[in-house]
Amino acid sequence: MHLLEALILGIVQGLTEFLPISSSAHLRILGTFLPSGEDPGAAFTAITQIGTETAVVVFFWRDIVRIIGQWFRSLTGKAPRNDPDARMGWLIIIGSIPIVVLGLVFQEKIETVLRSLWLVAIMLIGFGLLLGIADYVGAKRRKLSDLTYPHGVAFGFAQALALVPGVSRSGGTITIGLFLGYERAAAARYAFLLAIPAVFGSGFFQLFKHWDDPNQHFGLGETFAATGLAFVVALGVIAFFMNWISKRSFLPFVIYRVLLGVVLLVLLGTGVIPAS
Repeated sequence: MHLLEALILGIVQGLTEFLPISSSAHLRILGTFLPSGEDPGAAFTAITQIGTETAVVVFFWRDIVRIIGQWFRSLTGKAPRNDPDARMGWLIIIGSIPIVVLGLVFQEKIETVLRSLWLVAIMLIGFGLLLGIADYVGAKRRKLSDLTYPHGVAFGFAQALALVPGVSRSGGTITIGLFLGYERAAAARYAFLLAIPAVFGSGFFQLFKHWDDPNQHFGLGETFAATGLAFVVALGVIAFFMNWISKRSFLPFVIYRVLLGVVLLVLLGTGVIPAS
């Protein structure tokens, strides 16, 4: 039964990680309705995200190789410091700092009080509405080549908000990108690239920390199975999402977030499910 639950959670992780609807919120909510009725935990969520982030590496492999190569060449003077790819490397590094610092400082709260379903519901609704407003008022004129270092830091702090389940890593970063006037595809592309260091760092940190922890709800075998399944599902979702936002708005995701948040509030208010 535990393996089946883990696989279900892995599928949901792959389906929701790159959509602006918060994968951590979905895993947190779904855990309540599975036979065990338990929160899968922040560690399980972080480790399975290794699978989804590996899908990003595969999907954007050429971009990543080019960015890393030019970044290293710029350090040795073999490429100009203002080379677009070298500059993107620095933007990803700088933009990753906020989530690393805040993740370490608030680690205990992230794994406990911030996983309250009341908070998850509020974040789903609040940041869903923010995404809708940003998509409506954003100029959508700036391209990825227009990204500045201050904007990269702003993206970084928006990504750090995703430490709270319900915000959404992609949703938070895309929202700030839209407010800053970036095209939908440009905001999403940088959001995906920016997440690579943070997700891999968090996932492997949690894997090392809980390698032989008997108190984890899922064993390592079940967690690895969920991670592999999340990778396979995520590959298809990335392709779908990048194609979607090049032609359509985020309105369906906004409506879904608000409805899910409202339903969750009703279930919590009526005592159908516990908050923690």
